[in-house]
Amino acid sequence: MLDGVSLDQLRTFIAAADEGSFSAAARKIGRAQSVVSQTLANLETQIGVRLFDRSGRMPVLTDQGRSLLTDARTVAGTMDLFKARAKGLAGGLEPELSVVVDVMFPMCALTDAVTAFHGQFPATPLRLYVEALGAVMEPVLDGRCSLGVIGSLPLELPQLSRERLLGVTMVVVVSPRHPLAAQAGAIPATQLGKHIQLVLTDRSTLTQGREFCVLSPRTWRLSDLGAKHAFLRAGLGWGGMPRDLVEPDIAAGLLVQIELEDAPPEGLVMPMWAAYRTDAPPGPAGRWLIDRLTQMSNR
Repeated sequence: MLDGVSLDQLRTFIAAADEGSFSAAARKIGRAQSVVSQTLANLETQIGVRLFDRSGRMPVLTDQGRSLLTDARTVAGTMDLFKARAKGLAGGLEPELSVVVDVMFPMCALTDAVTAFHGQFPATPLRLYVEALGAVMEPVLDGRCSLGVIGSLPLELPQLSRERLLGVTMVVVVSPRHPLAAQAGAIPATQLGKHIQLVLTDRSTLTQGREFCVLSPRTWRLSDLGAKHAFLRAGLGWGGMPRDLVEPDIAAGLLVQIELEDAPPEGLVMPMWAAYRTDAPPGPAGRWLIDRLTQMSNR
């Protein structure tokens, strides 16, 4: 008997519980009251549990009914998700969206975009990685991720298509206890070379033998931006960081921004790009996310 329980019966049960009466439930789902009453009576017979106490003027959920209502909602919600995913897949929607994002990309902008993505594509699972340098490009190149948000590795590869998103302003900072914090004016490279530079690194093959913005022969290599941030605050070296990430530290006096002698007059700006394999362009979900990030970048 239990195998004969239908989704229609469960939706009728949920409507009656939510509306507080069989007549209101009938209006909500567009059925006659007699049909609602009979549907619920049949359901109770099939499962062997009384869902409503009908002794009063209005039906009231029994304890068993309240317990089963949660399960009914879960089943109905799962079926709604199933139908939404099936409809999307039939229209070419990706079964899953895998995205790798450069650690330098503003996390507040990414969070806002992903929140909106979840509202737009609630049935599409999102697999998100945060990496640096070549570790952002490699998953896109080998097909593990369909979309990358790339910035910290300034390479143009012919097999990738790119779309500009935004520019991340970079600043060079040190602890106020670091000797460079006491230097007045722009600091020449010869002076920077006397101190340890904290450098973000990765283990991808794309960065082997390459150096990016390394100005000191004395370096400590860190594969985690959070560790680099902590080391800077501890006075263990100097290095570049996204401005939005360290602005609170600068305002609180925990870090000091220093100027480099050869820095461009417009400041250090790291362009961010949406990138994907030219032979595997993004589907509807990926395209929507790129457009959303572009819109946010233009605000």
